[in-house]
Amino acid sequence: MSTPLVELPRTSRVNYLNVSYGIRSWLFTTDHKRIALLYLASVTLFFFLGGFFAVLIRLELMTPQGDLVQSETYNRLFTMHGVIMIFFFLIPAIPAVLGNFLVPLMIGARDLAFPRLNLLSWYIYTLGGLFTLAATVFGGVDTGWTFYTPYSSTYSNSNVMLTAVGIFITGFSSILTGLNFLVTIHKMRAPGMTWFRLPLFIWAHYATSIIMILGTPVVAIAILLVGLERLFHIGIFDPKLGGDPLLFQHLFWFYSHPAVYIMILPAMGVINELITCFSRRRIFGYSFIAFSSIAIAVLGFLVWGHHMFTSGQSIYAGMVFSVLTMLVAIPSAVKVFNWTATLYKGSVSYQAPMLYALGFIGLFTIGGLTGIFLATLAVDVHVHDTYFVVAHFHYIMVGGTIMAYLGGLHYWWPKMTGKIYPEGWARFAALVIFVGFNLTFFPQFILGYLGMPRRYHVYPEEFQVLNVMSSAGASILGVGYLIPMIYFIWSLRYGPKAPENPWGAKGLEWLVPSPPPPHNFDVTPVVTGEPYDYTPESEEAHAR
Repeated sequence: MSTPLVELPRTSRVNYLNVSYGIRSWLFTTDHKRIALLYLASVTLFFFLGGFFAVLIRLELMTPQGDLVQSETYNRLFTMHGVIMIFFFLIPAIPAVLGNFLVPLMIGARDLAFPRLNLLSWYIYTLGGLFTLAATVFGGVDTGWTFYTPYSSTYSNSNVMLTAVGIFITGFSSILTGLNFLVTIHKMRAPGMTWFRLPLFIWAHYATSIIMILGTPVVAIAILLVGLERLFHIGIFDPKLGGDPLLFQHLFWFYSHPAVYIMILPAMGVINELITCFSRRRIFGYSFIAFSSIAIAVLGFLVWGHHMFTSGQSIYAGMVFSVLTMLVAIPSAVKVFNWTATLYKGSVSYQAPMLYALGFIGLFTIGGLTGIFLATLAVDVHVHDTYFVVAHFHYIMVGGTIMAYLGGLHYWWPKMTGKIYPEGWARFAALVIFVGFNLTFFPQFILGYLGMPRRYHVYPEEFQVLNVMSSAGASILGVGYLIPMIYFIWSLRYGPKAPENPWGAKGLEWLVPSPPPPHNFDVTPVVTGEPYDYTPESEEAHAR
């Protein structure tokens, strides 16, 4: 993408991993790369914990009569699964791990603007996680991850406050991370790194940071109000106390729908990098993709009402939210079209990161198209709160985000660790995950269309075949998730040493050694070229 005017020193073997040793050096580090690895360990822990609850849910739904757990326990299982996966894995995964590691490297900076604030963000995230883990140990929470009132504020006797405090605290981590990214991107770009020379990964994180800063305080306030009503019986949401339960839904979804884009926008940023590298072509329509990220961030704040089509809001409000929701499909479709156009006539290679990128496009397209069904007033009334909704948001949020996260992790793993993973196993895992995911969630579209409601632990016998298919798919998916963890850990000890740029990729992060030195760039690079410079001349030079 760019050429430094000065050669960076390559003789030093000191890197960010071996510059100091001991637990203290990690717990007090202000290096963005080490903090990214701290997040990597944390989100991985929460991912497998949330996955454990998912396993129990699918085991319970193997039989129509709910033979494994009682209804109250089932309520707690799907609530803890949702809370942990959304607030402690899907939202932070890509920004906190890949974003933390890559944003300074990609723009030619030595670190984020506020390194200590970055470390504080991880500690806040960890503290919030501990509160939520404590809630799990003490019996969990049964309100659903949406915490709908007045059930959560008045009637539930589970650990609502402990879980809410965990989420409330974690929200500050998200805000601080977004603030740090925004300031860093504005103020610390290398000379010559103009806005339209930024990698699209950076544009995606810029748009995500706007949502983090503007949206997260709203859900924090909503949770705070739930606590006030629960502890002091102030009439905010409970009709018996003079409150309005729909007010909570407005506040909650004003954040929680944009939160979908906190998950998916960074994922789209990853896909941009993978598609260009493994098709060896410049991205098609760079400006359209960059501005579509901003458009998604803005439009995402205007569509929360489509979650409330059946809650009694006026038909006119429903029509407005329906149209606005349809509009979000436009910038999303722009990205998919431009990725497809980039692949067209590209020299495509099917290495593991590319397989994840192609998997992302497939799952995101299915999720996006089914979102149009839910944005249509009449259809939404039919499938509202059924498994159709479960399948839709898993295709978008889980399928999309995890495929991109794993694709990005494979792509930058050599840079992060200095080691190469086994490519054959990586391709096999990508295939297993794609098959397992579709077998898990596609039957749920049919279940929802046929009328099976979500959140029920018993169901009519005619739904069993599709539920068994879904549970079988979940087993395959679980194995697929375990395989990368095993070979990533294996590669740390036995993997071959990674070269500086194993993919022949463009971008400043590939100009530094693998793993990078502690301060990224001993000499500030000067950017003189456009991003994604996969011209025939540069490809020929790389081949030599």
